[in-house]
Amino acid sequence: MIAGALDGITVVDFSRVLAGPYATMMLGDFGADVIKIERPGVGDDTREWGPPYDADGVATYFNSVNRNKRSVVLDLTDPADVARARELVSGADIVVENFRPGTMEKLGLGYDTLREVKPDLIYCAITGFGQDGGAALPGYDLLVQAVGGLMSITGTEPGDPTKVGVAMVDVLTGMHAITGILVALAHRDRTGQGQRVDTNLLSVLLSSMVNQASGFLGAGSVPTIMGNRHPSIAPYQTFNTADRPIAVAVGNDKQFRLLVTALGLDRLADDERFTSNALRVRHRDELCALLEAEFSNHGADHWYGVLTAVGVPAGPINDMAEAFAFAEKLGLAVTVPVPGSSTLRSPIPCRCRPRRCSTAVHHPGWGSTCPTDHVVWSRHARAAATNSSRTGLSVVAFQMSVTREGLRSGRLMP
Repeated sequence: MIAGALDGITVVDFSRVLAGPYATMMLGDFGADVIKIERPGVGDDTREWGPPYDADGVATYFNSVNRNKRSVVLDLTDPADVARARELVSGADIVVENFRPGTMEKLGLGYDTLREVKPDLIYCAITGFGQDGGAALPGYDLLVQAVGGLMSITGTEPGDPTKVGVAMVDVLTGMHAITGILVALAHRDRTGQGQRVDTNLLSVLLSSMVNQASGFLGAGSVPTIMGNRHPSIAPYQTFNTADRPIAVAVGNDKQFRLLVTALGLDRLADDERFTSNALRVRHRDELCALLEAEFSNHGADHWYGVLTAVGVPAGPINDMAEAFAFAEKLGLAVTVPVPGSSTLRSPIPCRCRPRRCSTAVHHPGWGSTCPTDHVVWSRHARAAATNSSRTGLSVVAFQMSVTREGLRSGRLMP
């Protein structure tokens, strides 16, 4: 097998839920060996965030951000297991954690402690609200969408703020964490020096609101809910058709002329109200009423075919099944088959050779190097693992296969 871009890099992943696991999953896609630390008997919270569950009884939420990892169960309140965690870190390149600030220090696993055992360590800390004034605040995506202003501009009606349909702030934070880690790796390659990388959900959200945030900072404009309309471009929104909505994203005058010609509304191209984007934004309501009246004469699929044929950016509002079918139709390899179902593929296919991104898709069982084993951790099992791993811990745990019912209930099965 051809080596991945991060082949030979080891990541010890203390993170849980989404932002951190997303970052470490991507590092695993790039070839890093990711060792996921999980709590005894419970594991990552998202193993239980369901339904839906996969055929092995694990929540598909967990599977979405934990491919290409191995798992070891450690009780970080136990000094012996903390020592084993340090031993893992001593042979690693990267640590990722998303505890509240100060927690890893209290456990004896903070950056200053770990760099004593690994001087060139890259240590990435992900928090909700930073290391200072917001250190005590819990970092959940919904909370950050609320206090970070995103919900104030998302929704259909003023006074009805709406969260984004997925935990997008967590995902964006994971991506920023990856960027920081890779920059730190490049710095280490040049200098031999490790460093600490800090990122937090609130700062990432504010940065990611780009034009909306810039409008406030540069012009004092406080944006409000506009539904699917764009504050600075028109027509750039959804329109009702005879059956379902269609999205139309006209970004310049040429596209506008193509749009109105395709709709049989050629006269609008030279209408003095609509001859520039600034004018179209000013007269948005009048323009969109005229466009929607024409869109209502046919269904979304009809208009999608007509508009894309002439180069107007447009598309129907797909559900999840339709979205995956659409991607497959375009030849995008977005999924990988696994026994009984399929899972997501890395969205970054490395074209250069010989480097590649991994297409492996296994998800870790508790403390398992085998993707099909799930581990229930008991005192007896933990004692056995402790005795077996005193000399040279790699990723090892006492493994017991369990049925789906056993995994869900915590009953050990022979």
